[in-house]
Amino acid sequence: MTKVITYGTYDLLHEGHVRLLKRAKALGDYLIVGVTGDGFDLTRGKINVQQSLVERIDAVKATGLADQIIVEEYEGQKIDDIKRYQVDIFTVGSDWKGKFDYLNDYCKVVYLDRTKGISSSELRAERSDINIGLIGDSPILNKFFRESLFVDGVNISGICTKCESQLDDAIKNLSCVTNSLSILLENCDAVYIISKPEEHYQDIKTALFNGKHVLCESPITLSLEQYDELLAFAVEKGLVLMDGIKTAYSTAFNRMILLIKGGIIGDVVSVDAVCTSLRDYELTGGKENSYFWSSMSFWGGTAMLPIFDILGTKFNNKQIISRLLKPGSKFDLFSKITFVYPHAVASLKIGQGVKSEGELIISGTKGYVYVPAPWWKTDYFEVRYENSSENRRFFYQLDGEGIRFEILSFVRQIENNTKSCNIDNNVTRKMISVISDFYAGDFISI
Repeated sequence: MTKVITYGTYDLLHEGHVRLLKRAKALGDYLIVGVTGDGFDLTRGKINVQQSLVERIDAVKATGLADQIIVEEYEGQKIDDIKRYQVDIFTVGSDWKGKFDYLNDYCKVVYLDRTKGISSSELRAERSDINIGLIGDSPILNKFFRESLFVDGVNISGICTKCESQLDDAIKNLSCVTNSLSILLENCDAVYIISKPEEHYQDIKTALFNGKHVLCESPITLSLEQYDELLAFAVEKGLVLMDGIKTAYSTAFNRMILLIKGGIIGDVVSVDAVCTSLRDYELTGGKENSYFWSSMSFWGGTAMLPIFDILGTKFNNKQIISRLLKPGSKFDLFSKITFVYPHAVASLKIGQGVKSEGELIISGTKGYVYVPAPWWKTDYFEVRYENSSENRRFFYQLDGEGIRFEILSFVRQIENNTKSCNIDNNVTRKMISVISDFYAGDFISI
């Protein structure tokens, strides 16, 4: 029996894919099809894949051409698969000609001509661009704009801002630059909001009322009641309301969470997260303005993300200790929050006017996970044990700090009318609840 193996992403499976699979099938008696995993695609820079791994596997299965379907998850797997399945022929499209000649040492390599004029990229390009408007004054908008250029089907159509001083020329030169939200909303299909947290509720409400999808930097609101109101309205109107925390879209972060939940360090007993920065404090001289957020607003959601993802949101009690910008204000330069769970404890330290080592440590009964600073931009983490020879290191390429994948998720939800956000709604609600407790004065001032 002659075994043939081929690989592909098979996104938006089309006639070109089917013809290639038929010709691969004709080369032997048994066809193995490797479908690239989501994480592997990301490490190769393929961020515009529209369908999930399950959807792509189902599409290949539906052709009836594959005798066996496997998942490609890492570099170098092709050699392992050829040996494992005793493959006689490796085949792939002719656009890869020469790329896999090294596999001739293990089996016969055949390059097949692709069907001209048909590709997943072209199918994706046929979609109408989603015009996204920007709202706010933060220099983070510069990163958002740059990362949007890597995502197919996205166009930044304008900005509503009160201050252009922190914005790059590329944003200042957009066709629609205004301080009127109503004018911006006439020129976009969706919005990204990073206005002052106190303004989020009204900005989101206005956008949703005008039929626009919303991606809002965390915290979405400073009140749980306001969030529930906005979410209910979005669901009723079939609109996307998405929590914007870029860390949630890091491949390394998500892989780490899965490993921990799989028991790689045993039962988790403690989670400690630190997020600090002096950039905005030094930039503004410690004076409140539209882009100098409090520590709780700027870092709170990010620091709580791994805690709630790992331990859940049902803690027994919490304590917030804060150092304020000035007596009587609700603008914290530094805060520490401790959460006590039935069988674990967690703490976070956040600061906009304090600097510390921005690391993440998850302690378990068998070992611990260490993520070096700045962990919220992680592309690398270690699993460490008592016996250091058993330690494992994990590295995943992170392009754009997770922002481009966040934008991609937002676009997918809009196009497919599905919820594919990496942040669970219960996590968002609990983040808002904790932050609103701080603004209600439920903290100890030092």
